[in-house]
Amino acid sequence: MKRIYNILLILMLSLYTVDAQVLINPEKLPDQALNFMVASDMGRRGVSEQKNIATLMGKEADMNKISFIAVPGDPIHDDGVKSTEDSEWKDKFENIYTASSLMTLPWYVVAGNHEYHGSVQAIMDYSKISKRWKAPARYFSFEKTLDTKGTKCLFVFIDTAPLIDKYRADKSYSDACKQDMEKELKWLDSTLVSSKDRWKIVLGHHPVYADTQKDVNERTDMEKRVGIILEKEKADFYICGHIHNFQHLKPTGKIVNYIVNSSASESRKVNKTDGTIFCNPDPGFTVCSVTSESFSFFFVNHKGEDVYKYILKK
Repeated sequence: MKRIYNILLILMLSLYTVDAQVLINPEKLPDQALNFMVASDMGRRGVSEQKNIATLMGKEADMNKISFIAVPGDPIHDDGVKSTEDSEWKDKFENIYTASSLMTLPWYVVAGNHEYHGSVQAIMDYSKISKRWKAPARYFSFEKTLDTKGTKCLFVFIDTAPLIDKYRADKSYSDACKQDMEKELKWLDSTLVSSKDRWKIVLGHHPVYADTQKDVNERTDMEKRVGIILEKEKADFYICGHIHNFQHLKPTGKIVNYIVNSSASESRKVNKTDGTIFCNPDPGFTVCSVTSESFSFFFVNHKGEDVYKYILKK
């Protein structure tokens, strides 16, 4: 009886912890800025791992004027989805991100490596099912206007799994090998070079530069294929996920600021590496605020703490 009581007490306390999550000394963002959140590596075990951070994201959107949520990969762990009817949609997205402030926001999504275990086409097709899910193609871009003068910010979302040899060679990653790598890289280059926008933000699942416990060839493939384009065309930021921790890096001699957004469920340890400005092993999400003169971002962990803030001014 005592053992059952203790188990019930633990369950009650865990539920209370989820419901009681609050943002600690939250940052109030200017309403006139373009504010957005970044969430990645989201859907793992539903309520048990995701709901806490989902609750904090809802509170962030309640307090600040958030325009959209960017999802650079792995929205549905562990094996993606098989179709738009897959129960994983409800278990790991619809029934988790339920705050009213999150229901009306567009969620711009690209696939990560886990989606390639399922159907990437279903990730795109879900855009026809959910009004808030926006995955128009495997890779895509859009602009947002920042002020009354028409100053713009360019957002470029790329599909990174087909750009890495490891995934192209492994048949368990569905159709990664069938994607035209050169076509996507040429598109990325031309999209950046033709843009006259004030800010150029590129988002993809896999890191270009980061401390990683993953196969190092993932990162070096990204460096020689994507990194060279980002640096040549002088992108301002590259934002990724995949590593399940927070990192901000600017390696020696590089122009671009590289941001790793942590996991919205399970996180991993992290160490400093070349170019590390900040790193942290907590799970959480990232909040960004853009004006014509500055781009700021801060990392929010699972406790509701702003663990890091950075501002880049033009």
